[in-house]
Amino acid sequence: MRLFVGDDWAEDHHDVEVMDTSGQRLAKARLPEGVAGMARLHTLVGELAGELAGDNADEIEVLVGIETDRGPWVQALVAAGYTVLAVNPLQAARFRDRLGVSGAKSDAGDAHVLADMARTHAHELRPVAGDTPQAEAVKVVARIHKTLIWERTRHTQRLRHALRDYFPAALEAFEDLDAADARELLAKAPTPAQAARLTIGQISAALKRARRKNVAGKAAAIQTALRTEHLGQPEVVTAAYAASVQALIAVLDVLNAQVKTLQGQVEAHFGQHPAAEIVLSQPGLGPILGARVLAEFGDDPTRYASAKARKNYAGTSPITRASGKKKVTLARFVHNDRLIDALLTQAFSALRLSPGARAYYDRQRARGCGHNAALRQLANRLVGILHGCLKTGTLYDEATAWSHRAESLAA
Repeated sequence: MRLFVGDDWAEDHHDVEVMDTSGQRLAKARLPEGVAGMARLHTLVGELAGELAGDNADEIEVLVGIETDRGPWVQALVAAGYTVLAVNPLQAARFRDRLGVSGAKSDAGDAHVLADMARTHAHELRPVAGDTPQAEAVKVVARIHKTLIWERTRHTQRLRHALRDYFPAALEAFEDLDAADARELLAKAPTPAQAARLTIGQISAALKRARRKNVAGKAAAIQTALRTEHLGQPEVVTAAYAASVQALIAVLDVLNAQVKTLQGQVEAHFGQHPAAEIVLSQPGLGPILGARVLAEFGDDPTRYASAKARKNYAGTSPITRASGKKKVTLARFVHNDRLIDALLTQAFSALRLSPGARAYYDRQRARGCGHNAALRQLANRLVGILHGCLKTGTLYDEATAWSHRAESLAA
């Protein structure tokens, strides 16, 4: 016997509905977030189970539909022995449209939708993976590390846009605005007039601290670029832009420091994971990229039934749209952005590290695939190889990984 629970969560409360196998609502409630709410949920489910099964209440399976797969609440549900089904919000929204077309929406209504989805589509929904605490720790530090890198890129672009609006000579002087020497000199001289007064000695000192090569030549080129005439802004506007640039540079300084600190944390946590050696044996994966791949795939050995299932989750495998006589194959555009970013980066790095990967990529290009399409297909192949290595507990071997490709070509 089963009970189905729909859990529509918010920051400080949960709307829940309990449903039986026939779709009849047995109970609904609004529970507070935290220990008190979880205790009330256990009590509610326990009372209903006792009414339905009596002394056999322990044999009732409880399935919970909820639109998240992480957090203390979800971990508590899993620890209680419930089967937790993580529902994509887009899936829930489309399922809601099947029950009514008026567009009405409420938290209690969403709990009903989630309970009904758990009742009718449990076989098609993915249970929350039972990842180990070590994998969860890797995920936490790897995700925030990547988030800070993305934030650094955004702030660098904001800096570039600001300079373009009032100080275009700086864009000619500094190729990399996030470089230590560029940030130091722009913070010291954020206006065109101040930058034009920078001496060769001041510029050279900044380049040396940034460990640049050919300091004399680069210092002269930077000074020349900063003293070049260009269109500008009124003095008061320039001063305002200068203040904003100094603020952006201060943020970039902090982001760079924290990215470096978190890199050490990522490497430390990843190095302690039992699967680290297998992941690192894959071509194109180092400690940071390997940690991201492990974090996003998780380490539950039962999560992926096959290599195809892992590829589908990764978003590297194609999808087919067929209707009548028309059939097209397309790339998946709904995917885990962090995972696909790591896998495509791995595939690009593998081109120079793995002869088999390079040959596979070249064959796709010879068939007429563009660079991105060929790289995605290579990433898809590498995911399959990783799945095999993790499943069998073996390290990557170049000859084994690509042997069937060589045999098929020879035939």
